[in-house]
Amino acid sequence: MRRIALISLIPLALAACSNQGLRDLQPTSEGPDEFLIQPVKPLERPDNLNTLPTPAPGQANLTDRSAVAEGVAAFGGRLDTSAGIPAGDAALVQHAGRMGVQPGIRESLAEADAKFRKRKGRFTQFRIVPVDRYGQAYKRMILDAHSEAERWRRAGGRTPSYPPQDTRFR
Repeated sequence: MRRIALISLIPLALAACSNQGLRDLQPTSEGPDEFLIQPVKPLERPDNLNTLPTPAPGQANLTDRSAVAEGVAAFGGRLDTSAGIPAGDAALVQHAGRMGVQPGIRESLAEADAKFRKRKGRFTQFRIVPVDRYGQAYKRMILDAHSEAERWRRAGGRTPSYPPQDTRFR
């Protein structure tokens, strides 16, 4: 009887040790996703009904809001990129591209990252429990902010203050 109780408590003990934080983006409940519900603009009657576009499948509704456009406008940007780079940003763009710009950098990095994680992951196709594959693959490359700040302080560099180190999950 003790053996059965001990075996049944092992998964519970292992589950208590997990620390996934914000990297696990799976929904935690069976309820509706609040981010799927979008507010719409109020309905308005156009001056001329002949100017309305013809309805087409998959086409956006006139009352639908665009999160991208609203986000760009909130940060002072503009959606129309045909006008080129604004004069105030020309120096920044020139400095950022001073070493050259590699076309398709995102695709090549995504491919290299997938190869790296596949090479580092063992038995990644078998998932009995949810596993943070990203953390496993890049474990040796994670920067320890506290030790790095201490290294800079010992060298005489100025560092910002930071909260005490949490050692519960180490």
